[in-house]
Amino acid sequence: MPTPSDHKVQLLVGGQFHEDWESYEVDSDLLIPADAWRVTLGLRDGRLPPTVSEGAAVEVRVGSERVMTGRIDDLTHRVSKYEHSFSLSGRDKAADLVDCSAPIFSARQVTLGEIAAKLTREFGIAQPRIAADSTRIREKVSVEPGDTAWDALVNAAEANGLWPWFAPDGTLVIGGPDYSTPPVATLILRRDGKGNNVESLEEHRSIAERYSHLTVLGQTHGTSHEEGRNAIGATFKDTEMAAIAYRPKIVVDHESDNAGVAQDRARKLIADARLKGFMLTATVKGHRIVAPNQPSDGQLWSPGCRVQVLSEPHGLDGVFFLIGRRFTGGRQAGAQTELRLVRDGVWVLDAHPHKRLHRRGKNWIAPGGDSGGETQ
Repeated sequence: MPTPSDHKVQLLVGGQFHEDWESYEVDSDLLIPADAWRVTLGLRDGRLPPTVSEGAAVEVRVGSERVMTGRIDDLTHRVSKYEHSFSLSGRDKAADLVDCSAPIFSARQVTLGEIAAKLTREFGIAQPRIAADSTRIREKVSVEPGDTAWDALVNAAEANGLWPWFAPDGTLVIGGPDYSTPPVATLILRRDGKGNNVESLEEHRSIAERYSHLTVLGQTHGTSHEEGRNAIGATFKDTEMAAIAYRPKIVVDHESDNAGVAQDRARKLIADARLKGFMLTATVKGHRIVAPNQPSDGQLWSPGCRVQVLSEPHGLDGVFFLIGRRFTGGRQAGAQTELRLVRDGVWVLDAHPHKRLHRRGKNWIAPGGDSGGETQ
């Protein structure tokens, strides 16, 4: 069984470990570009070591295991009549890619690994790991002024039906969810209390931004070999939503230049809407999986795994996908983990090419699935 020291959160800065926080949060989510952390502490002498400053490289550890590698973003020094405290916060290595512009370049006949390396090399990020059996060779890639490094990376990944994230050791990984792995644990909430292992369990359902059917309209420009087409379209239905209400949606996606791409895009947007329509939020003790006699026993909770949920009050008995988790604790509160679970198999990553556009209509769908305003 995990011991209390296995749940202790530490920061490694300038070769020194720091711990014993008033409070802390360590958050990781597959859908949020940069994982983040925050700690607060009180110091009697009112001083921090000189190595602890904004911009300093940091490793976040739980027990002896590294969970995040990045930098200190913010340092806040607060003095009042009642307290003298410091607050530190930061993000993982994705932060530089989210905040900064991508290197401007054009290339032909390049692989996903070559594109990712080109986008991240100047930020001190080592060769990315492609967690996929195969990827496409892009005929042409152009990164222009105004593109952030993260957006350019996401576009390259999505063109292969993949998604980028950073491993705890700072390695850039480009891959996707694996729904074939067995559940790592079972969360139980029974009315009689027998076997219960969750502090709380919240179920959230919504029909906001969900549609009974969604139609993607696209077009393709003419070439010297074939005429252009402007009547490309495909529709995908959400049968669950259709049984509730008639809620149609039409979007214009200039990157859907044939019926197959339009169909895949419509299916992806329906899946994204279903993803937003359901969330389970569970709170459990500690930061490690407690599943006696299971290989996962003692492992840290980590996004990307599958979890069995049995809740009599909610009428749930099935497998869900862990999309995000947050470690919290401190001097006044014990170690807890918030688990954010979505429907199993709903988060899908279809290969979708991205092309540079000069004009986007008000119903244009951005790579993340949100509609954008009209731009020139």
